[in-house]
Amino acid sequence: MRSAHVDIPSFVRIKSGALGRLGLYAARHDRARPALLTSAGLPEAILSTLHAGFAAEDVSFALEREVAEPSFAAAADLLAELPSGCDAVFGVGGGRALDLAKYVANLAGLPYYSTPTSLSNDGFSAPQSSLLLRGRRKSLPCQMPFAVVIDTSVCHEAPEVLWLSGVGDLIAKLTAVQDWKLAYHERGEPVDDLAALLSTSTVYQFLARPHRDADSLELMATALMLNGVAMAICGSSRPASGAEHLISHALDQLSERPRYHGLQVGVASYLTSRLHGGAHTETIARLFEETSFWEGIRRDPFSAREWSEAVRVASQSRPERYTVLNHRGCLDEVDAIVASDPNLAGCFV
Repeated sequence: MRSAHVDIPSFVRIKSGALGRLGLYAARHDRARPALLTSAGLPEAILSTLHAGFAAEDVSFALEREVAEPSFAAAADLLAELPSGCDAVFGVGGGRALDLAKYVANLAGLPYYSTPTSLSNDGFSAPQSSLLLRGRRKSLPCQMPFAVVIDTSVCHEAPEVLWLSGVGDLIAKLTAVQDWKLAYHERGEPVDDLAALLSTSTVYQFLARPHRDADSLELMATALMLNGVAMAICGSSRPASGAEHLISHALDQLSERPRYHGLQVGVASYLTSRLHGGAHTETIARLFEETSFWEGIRRDPFSAREWSEAVRVASQSRPERYTVLNHRGCLDEVDAIVASDPNLAGCFV
């Protein structure tokens, strides 16, 4: 049953130039001594804009660190380093820095400002952090961001492959919700209709304008953020994560060279849409054609052998998470799809 109180972002800015206004947003909320955690290797132009914005508002950092390793141990170390009087945590950069910053804020009980510099997945607003724990990646529950600030101009300058990853992670909500409803019909697992509707609605909004321009980037940023809200509403990753995510997690563990999360999830969503009977297959294929997602995969194809093993591992990895992989034996079917589906031609070697 849904909680009477749902923790969702209170402050949202998605527009061009938002990065330079981050200091202004901090001052408006009386954040005088925030901690700043950034991705290692951020372009100098991003860092200069960021620092100038805070300096203009006389906001000084209680702590500033580059994030190298997104681990539970690193989060504990940073918690110990936070000075007295630190009043917020700002995360700026890619998923690793944002996951670590979010978890540090969670441990410290401080408001968290999430500022992704690309739109490669929905993790920037999800109610969990993906961190290394004893050498294995774990999704650890934590608070939602107080604020989400996305500069669409900065995201537009990110490499195209990160945008394609975001396309893949977004379209996967269709098959994730299918798996959720399958679990309801087969096992009686409750479905939160509002969370499911919100998740799939964001996909169809983006489908109306799937281009890599300012308007489309704003749609994608909003959609990915609302997927995080959908998870917060129901207290589960169900509206955003199904069999396609289990396959991707398996690939992360066994692949010699894992690809970006959204690239793996997107292809896995296409595969699982076929296993579900094809209701969303044409929609996914058309989006991937329009956005050049297929072309991006073909430039660096996956290993068919690794994917076959990943599907086998995924089908056994989380018995409590019922998906189409548990519904029936499908390993041979997946191998056949990979080998014969014309949309996947050139995507596997």
